[in-house]
Amino acid sequence: MQKLTVAQGTALSAAAVLGAGIISMPALAAAIAGPASLVAWLALVLLSAPLAWTFGELGARFPDGGGVSSYVRRAFGTRAADAVGWIFYFAVPVGAPVACSFAAGYVEDVLGGGWVTRFATFVVIVGAVFVMNWLGLHVSGRVQLVLSAALATLLLVTVGAALPHARMENLTPFAPAGWGAVGTAAAVLVWAFAGWEAVSSLSPEYADPRRDVPRATLLAVIVVGVIYLSLAWASVVVLGPELATSQAPLADLLAIGIGGPVRPLVALVAVLLTLGAVNAYIAGASRLGAALAAEGALPYRVFGTPRRSLVFLAVAALAAALLPIEQHVLMLLVTGGLTLVYVIGTAAAVRLLPGRGEKAVAAFAFVCVCVLLWLTGWPALMGLVVAAAAVGYRAWRDRVNGARAAGVSSPPAAGAAERPS
Repeated sequence: MQKLTVAQGTALSAAAVLGAGIISMPALAAAIAGPASLVAWLALVLLSAPLAWTFGELGARFPDGGGVSSYVRRAFGTRAADAVGWIFYFAVPVGAPVACSFAAGYVEDVLGGGWVTRFATFVVIVGAVFVMNWLGLHVSGRVQLVLSAALATLLLVTVGAALPHARMENLTPFAPAGWGAVGTAAAVLVWAFAGWEAVSSLSPEYADPRRDVPRATLLAVIVVGVIYLSLAWASVVVLGPELATSQAPLADLLAIGIGGPVRPLVALVAVLLTLGAVNAYIAGASRLGAALAAEGALPYRVFGTPRRSLVFLAVAALAAALLPIEQHVLMLLVTGGLTLVYVIGTAAAVRLLPGRGEKAVAAFAFVCVCVLLWLTGWPALMGLVVAAAAVGYRAWRDRVNGARAAGVSSPPAAGAAERPS
């Protein structure tokens, strides 16, 4: 089997982080913190280095395709690993309407129609993904990589075309909502940086994980950081106050930089990119649910096969889309859960990594993600509730299985044969 090179590993690691959400994230962050959202972007890029390094180091020392869940199980046991699995799994149906809303904003920008257009876009994307996975029509890893490369190219072309129209006066007032809003923007932007945990899952695919994983991880952080910071900067200095209310910031930048009928093309690209991203998450989650059920972490009757799990995900995503909850709150619910996974994962790294220097970097990453979890506010409690539910379900199941085993192994009481059933 052909092993990953550093270049291939860099591309795959960067692709795991680059997501379709970036087509709208600059506007969401600017709506919260104004130009000061740039500070939040920079903070998340800087945090990515120790966080990605920590997961990369775990992968290099303990090559395991199971990723974060495997390291958490090694460090803290089965119930903690169940909590990580539940958080990942239940974040997908909550996040699907948010992911679709990014593309829906571009479609509405072209067609109009308000909420009806947005909901129709969600139904089309999730419906297509459901049918594809039900029929077993899976998008290959190579196609997903091509989609991520297309996204990166689109972002860089957009930045290059728009920057000549930058106006520095768009940086003032720099923090119209106060500096506290930067923390809230950072909590929301976790969405754009989720995926660094995949670095460890790729580790068994390298010829020399101990040597190649850290190199590929560092290069991926640089690639992602350059793309994100350049797009955030261009969005703020070119679009100015209009950025905070933009439904399609990428289309706005291209219209300024290139001109012509770019909006329908960008809307089509946004839908295709979102379709690929949602498919990747739902395809993976449908198998994760079945795997958790096989391990006794979820009820088998509901989640025991990929198709059963898929049905649950589709129904739950539809329910989440119909909830009267603002988009940024749904995002915080998801990012709060993902940040909690990072908290547990970095805590596992502190316990598992052997050297003092390695432990120090992992501890620094742990403190940073704890701060991010706190900045998320009350939506972070949902991740804690899901984790507690996972632990509680496992404890209840263990008690039931223990009682059944004791009942089977115990001899019948005297006269039991004569009692009526």
